[in-house]
Amino acid sequence: MSAPRLEIDLAKLHHNACTLVRRLGDRGIQVTGITKATLGSPEIASTLIRAGVADIGDSRIENLEAMCDAQIAVPMTLIRSPMLSQVDRVVAYADVSFNTELDVIGQLSRAAHEINRTHGVVLMVELGDLREGIMPSDLECVVRKVLRLPNITLKGIGTNLACRSGVSPDVKNMAELSVLADSLEATFDISLMTISGGNSASLEWALSHAETGRVNNLRLGESLLLGCEPLRRQPIEGLYTDVITLVAEVIESKIKPSQPWGELAQNAFGEKFSASNRGNIVQSILALGHQDTDPSGLQAPLGIKILGASSDHLVVDATDSNLLVGAEMSFQMNYSALVRAMTSPFVMKHLKEPNIIH
Repeated sequence: MSAPRLEIDLAKLHHNACTLVRRLGDRGIQVTGITKATLGSPEIASTLIRAGVADIGDSRIENLEAMCDAQIAVPMTLIRSPMLSQVDRVVAYADVSFNTELDVIGQLSRAAHEINRTHGVVLMVELGDLREGIMPSDLECVVRKVLRLPNITLKGIGTNLACRSGVSPDVKNMAELSVLADSLEATFDISLMTISGGNSASLEWALSHAETGRVNNLRLGESLLLGCEPLRRQPIEGLYTDVITLVAEVIESKIKPSQPWGELAQNAFGEKFSASNRGNIVQSILALGHQDTDPSGLQAPLGIKILGASSDHLVVDATDSNLLVGAEMSFQMNYSALVRAMTSPFVMKHLKEPNIIH
């Protein structure tokens, strides 16, 4: 089989999704299955749907289009604020979109009117992470204007934390989201269907506190694919952490000094060499590099140490292993390495579809 490749175990993914859907469901929280890290894979989406997610969310309209064309027949949500240049595609392929800008929502209204369709909107609220979001003090004014727009339905409000600045979801900021939902409903005599309390980083809060307030939705991607929570990258009890593995092939294996010689400057990626002198080592090279993944996000097998990488080469210390040219090595990945490997055209994607694990 060709390498490098991602081996994706759909049975383990199904297990992870079932487990979190059940645990959150016991707390009145539905799961939006996020497919952006997998380029909107219809097979991934279908697996999440079988596991019980309420809908599918993605940050790229191109991925939603691909899933719709593949007959993925569940509600679709665009979880990144739409570009003005794409509003016609958004209303055609997304049932709901997350929004922060009135100008964009106005154009969504126009586009939806032209095709005689109603488009749902979730307004994102800024609660401290300083990525997207309407400031809480401005939310009422925005809602008042959104409610006047034809062919637009205000579905709810949401927030995003821990993605840009690492602000953790906690009792205080999650309670603020609930208070804002209650206030909007009382002020405008409306009912908000969705109160989206964030992404996989919100799991620890959602599963460890008895009171989750109005939050009834989480958007999960990383936790399903990697079996870890994003705040400290700790494994989640009962989940598989090896749903996806990255496999690379050895193309060189030789005894070499552990230290370079000659005058040292920056390497191809602006880094300066730094490593202890271990004398001669068995240095192996795999056909994998920055153009394929994020080397800093790879976890090598026991007995292998990653020494560095260039665009196309991953260099490892294999002194304690017997790596022959042509051998394959499997790596675990963090989210950064996964996303880059998934989007690389040079990394094959192999779907494993054994019987579903319960």
